[in-house]
Amino acid sequence: MRPTRILLATTSLTLAAGLASAQDMTNDMTLVSWGGAYQASQQNAYVEPYLAMHPEVTAVWDESSNEAVAKLRAMNEAGNITWDLVDVVASDAIRLCDEGLAMEYDPDELLAPGDDGTPASEDFGDLIVSECFIPQIVYSTTFGYRTDLVGDTPPTKICDVFDLDAYPGKRALEKRPINNMEWALLCDGVAKEEVYDVLATPEGQEKALAKLDTIKDSVIWWSAGADTPQLLADGEVVMGSTYNGRLFSVIEEQKQPVAMLWDAQVFDLDGWIIPAGLPEDRLARVKDFVRFATDTQRLADQAKFISYGPGRASSAPLVGQHAELGIEMAPHMPTDPNNAQNTFLYNYEFWADYRDDIDAKFQAWLAK
Repeated sequence: MRPTRILLATTSLTLAAGLASAQDMTNDMTLVSWGGAYQASQQNAYVEPYLAMHPEVTAVWDESSNEAVAKLRAMNEAGNITWDLVDVVASDAIRLCDEGLAMEYDPDELLAPGDDGTPASEDFGDLIVSECFIPQIVYSTTFGYRTDLVGDTPPTKICDVFDLDAYPGKRALEKRPINNMEWALLCDGVAKEEVYDVLATPEGQEKALAKLDTIKDSVIWWSAGADTPQLLADGEVVMGSTYNGRLFSVIEEQKQPVAMLWDAQVFDLDGWIIPAGLPEDRLARVKDFVRFATDTQRLADQAKFISYGPGRASSAPLVGQHAELGIEMAPHMPTDPNNAQNTFLYNYEFWADYRDDIDAKFQAWLAK
């Protein structure tokens, strides 16, 4: 997809303590994200306010976050890092950090303290799962379904996804093993607390793929987060997985006949990494933007546009109504007690260690 050009800002003012002055910063910045409703929430909450504060830096959105690891590896090999700030899931941040492709940072030096004075390291707390990961949001991957295509008994359990007799029709699943393998094992009788132990074995991987085989012919595979909402809106699938914020958009903003299936939603984290080895002038610009974009108010503001929980504890009390719809956002968060009755906790370390091997096996299975 062609990147969308946006205007950001420079400033003639001296910036936050420890950061470079404006004349030491580049006037260009490339931000990488996922497109769709999520990137729009970043634009509204971070980019536009930053633009309003500063003049005449040119920036570019690149919507390639789903390929971030492979592309950063290739850039590093070529000695040409063209991205300045990259939005990734936590497990990809761990991989990039382990490979030396993402910059390590000190949270209390790079990031602003909370509005209540809490140091950033405490405000983000356990969400800083890597020395390179700058948290933004807590989200979940879950399922939406067409309310008009599921009959009189809507699905309530994750294993309904595998029940083609009760719910005939196409499903949409992400074209990668993550989450699909876990759900498959859960629905093949593996206890929740044993899923990753089983998935670490070749036999467990084959077990998961065999379960996915039972619906493979009914699956439309997606790569972009916006795909499933569109497939649901068009009635091309009966149910499909995607990020909860994308489903919020299609349900509440677009008013499509879609509902949420929260059972076994997979909690995950999303945030920024700064590519290692940026020139000083580009790094200075990125640091200034990140400090602003991850402060208490900005992370709370993002929740006005999409139903993802802010990564800072100090931001949570500031989450209010949707900026345009006027509805309270808290009940639409994956962390709401009514939605979180049966969650599945994503194992970042497992996927950082096993991703390449299982990816290869999954892609070979897809090609059969």
